[in-house]
Amino acid sequence: MPIGAMGTAGKQVFALLHRLKTELKVNTTCGASNVSFGLPNRHAMNAHFLAMAAAAGMTSAIMNPLHEEELAGIRASDVLLAKDANCLNWIKKYREPAPEGDAGSARGERRRRRG
Repeated sequence: MPIGAMGTAGKQVFALLHRLKTELKVNTTCGASNVSFGLPNRHAMNAHFLAMAAAAGMTSAIMNPLHEEELAGIRASDVLLAKDANCLNWIKKYREPAPEGDAGSARGERRRRRG
């Protein structure tokens, strides 16, 4: 149910996901864009929905993998729910590369100080 049509839809989905996980111990799938139907800035709403649904117990989502903002929500929930050990996937995706030449010069400076 779209959150714009029913203000408690998100809360109800999260409660249901939690019960399905804890009581029945089943996997669940949700459509990511259903909740944001008719609202502006849908990708941000979907990203937050996905992260919160994962925390409530959702195991998979039907979503568009081309929407980077929604993928960031999934990646963040993986980190926060300890599904991304040592944040390796997060770091691999979002670490900014060192400026050209900086990595080599830093190692060279350390060697000079030691020797």
